[in-house]
Amino acid sequence: MKRVVLFLLTNIAVLVVLGIVLRLLGVDRILDESGVGLNYWNLLVFAAVFGFGGSLISLAMSKWMAKRAMGAQVITQPRSETEMWLVETVKKQAAMAGIGMPEVAVFDSAAPNAFATGMNKNNALVAVSTGLLRNMNKNEVEAVLAHEITHVSNGDMITLTLIQGVVNTFVIFISRVVGHFVDRVILKNEQGHGLGFFITTIVAQIVFGILASVIVLWFSRKREYRADAGGAKLAGTASMIAALEKLKKGVQEPLPEQMSAFGIAGKPSKHGLKLLFMSHPPLEDRIEALKQSGRA
Repeated sequence: MKRVVLFLLTNIAVLVVLGIVLRLLGVDRILDESGVGLNYWNLLVFAAVFGFGGSLISLAMSKWMAKRAMGAQVITQPRSETEMWLVETVKKQAAMAGIGMPEVAVFDSAAPNAFATGMNKNNALVAVSTGLLRNMNKNEVEAVLAHEITHVSNGDMITLTLIQGVVNTFVIFISRVVGHFVDRVILKNEQGHGLGFFITTIVAQIVFGILASVIVLWFSRKREYRADAGGAKLAGTASMIAALEKLKKGVQEPLPEQMSAFGIAGKPSKHGLKLLFMSHPPLEDRIEALKQSGRA
């Protein structure tokens, strides 16, 4: 319940901020001065502000959100050998990857999982679950950490955010153009926008949003293969395969929706058309890709 409330309040705050930005830019109206035609420039700015603005604000708040939504406790002063080892391992891998030392955190979850987030590769957050520490040996945990460090060093968080911003912008822009067309040409509304515009826009935004998500999720799956390869390079191919095998055998509990793309384990594996809507490839495909690269 806490996660849902936090998510809703954050999104309301983002909408308020973006609304103020639009008013300050003077582009809060998408119709021209006559109230008949679309002002395409205003509409494009409107779409870009909401498309990129929401994604960038979410990225800027990602570390703060992750700590609160997941209850992640940042290790400032290691209180055990395990915490000391975690910090030292991340420090070593960050140096090997050429990035600044991330914050290291642990969150309470019985399922083995981990994630990385942050808008700056030199000021990121890497977190692991208590279930991961209990169910994996040090070599496997090291491989998981290396996977997340690779996400950070590749700049995956900012890249995914920019791709999401671009597709959001097009979805918002095109859906309103379609709504305007239906309102004017089909429903013959000659002034302002009627109910048909708003209904059509909502439907079009949902449809185009689903299609756009396929693009974003395709990129998300590709970056998982790259992160696995990077993890194998930093911690060893055998350790990376062993960690994924352990994830495959264990209970998979996906992270909350706003964090799922940044975790090492996504939702339970699916194939066919359902794969198009997954942020992570099936674990067996990832394992096979590592085995093939090891034979090359």
